[in-house]
Amino acid sequence: MKANSSATVIPAEAILPVQERQAASGLWWGLLGVAAFSFTVPFTKVAVGGLSPLFIASGRAVVAAVLAAFALALTRQRLPRGVQWARLAVVAGGVVVGFPFLTSFALTTAPAGHSAVVIALLPAVTAMTAVLRGRERPPRPFWVMSGVGAAAAIGFASVQSGGIGHLQWADLLLFGAVAACAIGYAEGGLLARELGAWQTISWALVLVSPLMAVLAILSAAQQPLSATPAQWAAFAYLGVVSMFLGFFAWYRGLAIGPMARVSQVQLVQPVMTIGWASLLLGEKLDWTTIAGGVAVVLCAGAAVRARSDSARAGGS
Repeated sequence: MKANSSATVIPAEAILPVQERQAASGLWWGLLGVAAFSFTVPFTKVAVGGLSPLFIASGRAVVAAVLAAFALALTRQRLPRGVQWARLAVVAGGVVVGFPFLTSFALTTAPAGHSAVVIALLPAVTAMTAVLRGRERPPRPFWVMSGVGAAAAIGFASVQSGGIGHLQWADLLLFGAVAACAIGYAEGGLLARELGAWQTISWALVLVSPLMAVLAILSAAQQPLSATPAQWAAFAYLGVVSMFLGFFAWYRGLAIGPMARVSQVQLVQPVMTIGWASLLLGEKLDWTTIAGGVAVVLCAGAAVRARSDSARAGGS
């Protein structure tokens, strides 16, 4: 370099810690979102005790859409453009329509613990969707540990809930919910890099709000709204946190990425969900849940470490 040159060479050793801090930030935001979502299944189970599944799924979206519209208007966010609207429709179809509707109907018969068995597949499906959609290529140890973690999550949840057994209609609904949510997560994570984390879920909610409002009115007309204060409180959480605020953190984590890595934080969600189900619903909590929870967390940590080691090696 010449003496009068204004260019500055930044050593790779100085860049790498910044990348590591950014990746850690993505994981923490993802974990915050997962913590918010971990209450969704137990609170949905509480809400369906007094409200119809159709009203819960559509009504929670209406509540969240009102909040989203206010947030977008107050901050004067620019409108999405062109193909972004189509991508927002994909996000809305997965996380605003697909997952809430399918899980709400499934939980009319399936217990929260049993539902966690199937929903435990979500991290692995999200990671696969992220690879296909986002062109991420995590190393082989990452996939191995992710697969082991998913198997551990499914195994401990199956033992805790007495096993999946023969597939019932509720199981098929839950499998569909997992597929829909994974697509919405992956597309939303990519779109959040363009529109912003909370803006993505907000525009998705606003996009489908007319349909959700019509369905909520129809469901209320067909079945009078009669619920206990606890059931209304659960419904409020689903609308404000599960459908809105939780996505602020979750999509921010996915946007920071790498998406396939952050998605593995979801492996701890079934552990948390069954813990809340035990506390809130009185479902049985025994040593298998504790052992399974430890296994899931360790595998998730190993998967994250494998991805971190790969990134560090690539930057050296």
